[in-house]
Amino acid sequence: MILPGSTLLVFNDSQELLLQHRSDTKEWGLPGGNMEPGESLEQTARRELLEETGLQAEELQFRNLLSGDEFYFKYPNGDEVYNVIGVYQAINTYGELVMEDGESLALGYFPLNDLPKIMDYRARLIIEKTLL
Repeated sequence: MILPGSTLLVFNDSQELLLQHRSDTKEWGLPGGNMEPGESLEQTARRELLEETGLQAEELQFRNLLSGDEFYFKYPNGDEVYNVIGVYQAINTYGELVMEDGESLALGYFPLNDLPKIMDYRARLIIEKTLL
């Protein structure tokens, strides 16, 4: 199945990247998710940012569009997908960092040179292809 969605790059004032410790895979990853019917990639990014982190952004800056074999993923429930991912950077975020959607075990900011060892490979690819 081809699955479009959006992922967000959120930095704090110290230029640390926000990561989400996911409850389904137990890995650290980037906030984001799948597109719902009728949404644009940017609308998906805004919704996922709020749902997964409690944050909103004054602006979303489009950074990348990624797809292909390296974005194949098999979920713990057995679903297999090829992701098409719009990558946005959240500019001037506001709100309180909270976990309310049940998808997160933790949220935290990390320096790009000291990311968690147990990390979703797609998140690493997104970071490498977009930021490094």
